[in-house]
Amino acid sequence: MYQKHTLANGVRILTEEIDYVRSVAIGIWVGTGSRNEREGYEGISHFIEHMFFKGTTNRTAHQLAESLETVGGQLNAFTTKEITCYYAKVLDEDISLAIDVLSDMFFNSRFDKKDIQKEKNVVIEEIKMYKDTPDELIHDLFSQYVWNNHPLGKPILGEEPTINRFSDQKIRHYLETSYTPDKVVIAVAGKIKHEDIINKLAGFGNFQRSRVESSSEKPQGSIVRRSVGKDTEQMHLIVGVPGLGQDDEDMSVLHIINNILGGGLSSRLFQEIREERGLAYSVYSYHSTYVDTGLFAVYAGTNPAKTQEVIKCILDQMNILKNKGMTEEELRKTKAQIKGNLFLGLESVSSRMSRLGKTELTFGRVKTAEETVEELEKVTLADVNRVMERLWHKDQISILTLGKGEFDNDFDKIIQSSV
Repeated sequence: MYQKHTLANGVRILTEEIDYVRSVAIGIWVGTGSRNEREGYEGISHFIEHMFFKGTTNRTAHQLAESLETVGGQLNAFTTKEITCYYAKVLDEDISLAIDVLSDMFFNSRFDKKDIQKEKNVVIEEIKMYKDTPDELIHDLFSQYVWNNHPLGKPILGEEPTINRFSDQKIRHYLETSYTPDKVVIAVAGKIKHEDIINKLAGFGNFQRSRVESSSEKPQGSIVRRSVGKDTEQMHLIVGVPGLGQDDEDMSVLHIINNILGGGLSSRLFQEIREERGLAYSVYSYHSTYVDTGLFAVYAGTNPAKTQEVIKCILDQMNILKNKGMTEEELRKTKAQIKGNLFLGLESVSSRMSRLGKTELTFGRVKTAEETVEELEKVTLADVNRVMERLWHKDQISILTLGKGEFDNDFDKIIQSSV
């Protein structure tokens, strides 16, 4: 059971009391990310996340780093295309300390000019490291090409030229317009009492910033069929189609489709491409979902000489699912697998905290695990067939390869011969 309290300024606090554990997870969730960055600000959401750890008016960067580690706790953060989150996990007896540290970072970060310059170098090295990791880089490239110049297609980390132009004034302007009370959700799960948490977080009701309406339009996706040259040992590839937005009524059906195709060791793609043919070590499907759109895709890394064969295998498996569907037994097992993974994840207070924060930001309410399972159980074979018909069309298929030399096969011809 969870409880919700909204402060006078609009900050939402959600708690879940779990008496049988000794730990507490707390997250400050902010409804802004790289999608919300206008021209000249690309990468600033992630950069601010870094700067929150560089020192406050009360603590140095080193003191922040050791504040929770000395009591066995954890302090971290992450940035996505639509969300930024600062979180901690501690023993229940240290929750006051965790709240004090997170509050200090949120309200009192210094954004010292020397620290900004140093952190620019750190983030630029992070960008370079990422670009040296082709099995991660290809996903950013795929989004970039599919979403064209829309902010949703731009990398979360930003690019070096833009990073170098960040200033303390630009950082503070972004904070003033994006870190507003209406976009802040604080989620807490673990051995706590709701009223105690509300009292400890009372300070979050004091900050006032005017609400700024988001102007991010729904992206108009493009069909991508291209190869990108990079000096790699493998050919990395993605085959994908437009997906679904977060509140789409068919999201539960797509979870099942994703799981049966490439969601684990028993999935069709893993069994066919890795186990039966030995063509790849890593092969999986995934669905990137956003407020109003999404991408459903399959990734694989293979011997460059086997690229066409792997692409054809992916297309064939998609076609088989679309044309022949799945059996009742497959549907039952897939539901059980997703359900098991979901509830096993909730053994963690961090996972419970994340569900509170993310679903509140996404849907304006908490979507419980039980609600998710109920929607899942309603999915029928007819639903699977209908959603495959909705998503899988040859004129909507995008293919991207990344590897040494350019893959010189005709993607259109491969698709036409397979679909």
